[in-house]
This record gives sequence, C-alpha cells and structure tokens, in this order.
Amino acid sequence: MSAPTDTSLIQATDHGPIRELRLARPPVNALNPALCEALGAAVAQAVSDGVGGLVLAGGPKVFSAGLDVPYLLSLDDRAALKAAWESFFVAARALSECPIPVVAAIAGHAPAGGCVLALCCDYRVMAHGPFQIGLNETRVGLAAPEGIQQLMRRVVGAYRAERLLVAGEMVSSERALALGLVDELAEPEQVPPRARAWLEALLQLPRAPMLQTRAFARADLVAALKPERIHLDMFIDAWNDPDTQAGLRALVAKLGK
Repeated sequence: MSAPTDTSLIQATDHGPIRELRLARPPVNALNPALCEALGAAVAQAVSDGVGGLVLAGGPKVFSAGLDVPYLLSLDDRAALKAAWESFFVAARALSECPIPVVAAIAGHAPAGGCVLALCCDYRVMAHGPFQIGLNETRVGLAAPEGIQQLMRRVVGAYRAERLLVAGEMVSSERALALGLVDELAEPEQVPPRARAWLEALLQLPRAPMLQTRAFARADLVAALKPERIHLDMFIDAWNDPDTQAGLRALVAKLGK
C-alpha cells in the first residue's frame, strides 16, 4: 500500500489498513466541485492502494455544511449549475459504490449535503454536544430528490423519514442516535478513533464473505443514487424557481451576519 498523498482539499492519513480522509475546505467544508472531485479521487486512490476501510471526517465543529450555496447562486448558466450538482452526486456515488467499508466521523454539524455524504457511509459516529444533522431542504424551498429521500428511509424507516423530510428537520446528535440516523455517539475528540475502532472490528472478519454480504446489503443504496432516481433536471428547475432563489439568498444573507 502506497503512502497517501494529501491535496489542498482532502487530508489523507493511514492508520494501518484504515485510511482517514478529512475534508479540508475551511471554514465549513462547503461542497463545491473542486472538493467533490477531490473526494471522489481520494476514494478511488484508496481502493487502488488496497486500503481495508475508510474513515470520512470533516471539521471539528462542522462535518460539512453541505453544498456551497453562494457559489451555486453565482452560476447564471444552467449547464454550469447542473455540472456543479453533478459533481456532488459523483462524490456521493463514490462513497455509496465504494467496494470497501466507509465510516463517517461526524464531529460537528451535518446539514443537507453533509448529511447525504454521511448516509452514503456504512456507519456513522457523531459527536455529543450542540450539533445537528438532517436534510433541511424544504426549509429553503427545495424538495429532496426521491433517491436522496430513500437514503433517509433506509436508516430511520419510512414514517420517521417522512416526518423529518417534510419538515426539513435538523435533529440533535442525541435524537439522531435514538432515531437510528447515527449509530454511535462519542466525545468530539474521540469521534475519529471510535470510527476506526468500528472498522478494525469489521476488518477482523473473513474478508471476501464480509465484502460480498456488504455489497448485497447496500444494493438499494447504490440504486437510490442512480441518475433516474435523482431527476437532476427537475431539481435544477426547482432551484431556479423565484421563490426558491429568494429563500436561498435569504439563507446566505443570514449566514453572512
């Protein structure tokens, strides 16, 4: 296994057979095309290097704040906007289709796209504390694509997913654990070590049957992110709706204060 190469946007660190990939786009790891492409490339490199499993980590207070909304709002060309969204779904598919296990180490907030990346992982360790996770799209005037809604349904069940999605609710880490949205809570500094510990136990199992069983179990996750389940053109239409644009710009203005 070769030594990982850090990029300016992804910091890679090996811990024996486990590689930690840390999103490194401060202050909140907003997902622009460059970060999404770097993540996809880092996952592919890890697989090529023969890594046993991956930990996907973010910042100490924000795992990822989701898509880079100010950047997306700056795009007045539909093709460029669609390409930016495509880059995000390519990154999500890199995680969902990854042939080795991936654990999300969520040491902070994980709204919207940050939550999606976490849902694409095998297991989620989140920090105790004043942190929230969820798919809050309806609060800014968007409907999460059907495939993304399926990611939530597969971990919390259909009825609970409906309630969370329709309300665009962000939940505390403690409630996320109770709902099954995350699997384990730890003190913030212990989140990555706990993620590695879960992987280390999994990697003790006979490798081929474990990976084959995992592939069967995650087939619905992979299918949920197929382009025909995302309906990206419909999503772009909704994004460009004047009411949605107004909501998004109000959000950006609020964040800027």
